[in-house]
Amino acid sequence: MILRPVTPRLSIIIPCRNDAAALAATLDHLSRLRRIDAAEVIVAASGDEERTRQATAGRAQLLWPGGSTRAELLNTGAARARAPVLLFLHADSYPPVDAVDLIERALRDEAVLGGAFEHKFSERDWRLRLVCLINRLRYRVTRNYYGDQGQFVRTEVFRRLGGFPAVRLMEDLELSQRLKRIGRTVLIPVPTRTSGRRFLQRGPFRTLIHCGLLLTVRACGADVDRYAEFWRGPADAPPGSPVRRVG
Repeated sequence: MILRPVTPRLSIIIPCRNDAAALAATLDHLSRLRRIDAAEVIVAASGDEERTRQATAGRAQLLWPGGSTRAELLNTGAARARAPVLLFLHADSYPPVDAVDLIERALRDEAVLGGAFEHKFSERDWRLRLVCLINRLRYRVTRNYYGDQGQFVRTEVFRRLGGFPAVRLMEDLELSQRLKRIGRTVLIPVPTRTSGRRFLQRGPFRTLIHCGLLLTVRACGADVDRYAEFWRGPADAPPGSPVRRVG
């Protein structure tokens, strides 16, 4: 049966681009969350239609927006959502088992507009642990939260902001900064585990440096969309795949 409660308290939006295997594992995990019956799960997908349909197998509403950027997929899913709160979750991320309750508890304060969970990599690798520590220091200082932390936001606020901006990169950072400008956001000190495969495939420290360079370019007011294919990988390949070189 599709996860579609009569009156959902939480809409979980998952973008998936050519990533059916990761999506299947995430949906398996979501089925074990406490009070998952109070949530609806919406997958907005691009590419690899057959395997993606097999992965969802009636466990989520499946949408095909036509675009392939994460912002396009997330906005399409959010437009279909019926709950008062949205949780944006990567296709390779696992929120804590009591995520529904934790989000509801965080939003009891009406001044809180949204927030995110602590970040943790799923894989056991000392290099990833070090990257995670650096990440935690960064978002504690800046209060800028990212999609691999499991961002959540009140639906009314998200729609009032116009959703995610039409960018190819760092739409999650843009949302986090917009929310900070108009109200209060919170960090739930329980981790969402997310795959470190991009870091492991490309080298943890090299990838961390690339992240820092992209943030620097953006902070200087330059366009980072030109680097989207390098960071995301080709549109017809799983996220983080190497960019194909011609010749």
